[in-house]
Amino acid sequence: MPIDSAIIQAVTASLYERSLKKIPDDTRAVLGRIGAAETNATARRTFTLMLESADAASGGGQLICSDVGIPTYSIKIGTRVQFAGPVRQAITDGFAQLAANINPPILKMVTHPLTHERSYAGKDIPIVSFDLIDDADYMDIVCAPKAMGTGRWEAVEAFVYPTEEDVEKYVLDVVLRAGSQPCLPIVVGVGIGGTFDQATRLAKEAVLRPHAQPQPDARLERLEKRLLDAINQLGFGAMGTGGDTSAMAVNVDYSASHGFVPIAVCFNCWINRRTAARIHGDGRVEMLYE
Repeated sequence: MPIDSAIIQAVTASLYERSLKKIPDDTRAVLGRIGAAETNATARRTFTLMLESADAASGGGQLICSDVGIPTYSIKIGTRVQFAGPVRQAITDGFAQLAANINPPILKMVTHPLTHERSYAGKDIPIVSFDLIDDADYMDIVCAPKAMGTGRWEAVEAFVYPTEEDVEKYVLDVVLRAGSQPCLPIVVGVGIGGTFDQATRLAKEAVLRPHAQPQPDARLERLEKRLLDAINQLGFGAMGTGGDTSAMAVNVDYSASHGFVPIAVCFNCWINRRTAARIHGDGRVEMLYE
């Protein structure tokens, strides 16, 4: 049974709206835990205010942050999936419909990079990446709006045969340049290897990893722990107020590469906006995490 365009349009629009009005459950739990353990009184109070504000927004159907970012989707399509109607256009239409009808209204964050004209529409918006899942009869959609606080400070640089120490130094340099401006505590995604575009995609995928999902590679797990410990020793703290926690997690992935090795660093702010759904071949819609 083909997946209808109308379902794709409705699901992608719904995922975007949900990401703006609710902190993911796993992130809410992490924020509560680190806030309770915080030893800095100002930071501890800041965590309380952040969570109270987010809960009030979610309970009232309001936006948690006024910067709704630009719509970005990562979509993986099973090779046995069939479609009834356009896919890319359905995502575009879904965002247009949402922008026209969402309550409360959202600001125009889609900006022409040369004229700086702002709108709800623009070239290549929504930004969508596609991949395949062999022998599956469903499609997975992840929505993760990208806003100014984190987008401004992300970076990628190519190295030649870097050591792990080189990787750690570069990631920490990027985090230091960003300081408290990405709305701490952040999730840090790191992509190592491949080509320029592959490294950035790895970083983007890594930053979206659910908190409870383990790192299967023992070497990367150790690298993640070292980086997380180092970032949290910087002392920026919640929203830059000082304290024990500047990052909730560091998630690393890699791809085989040449002698040149791009390293990309991606951030998600404390709201950690990401929603995901699976559309089955029979039309059923399953929320993957909230």
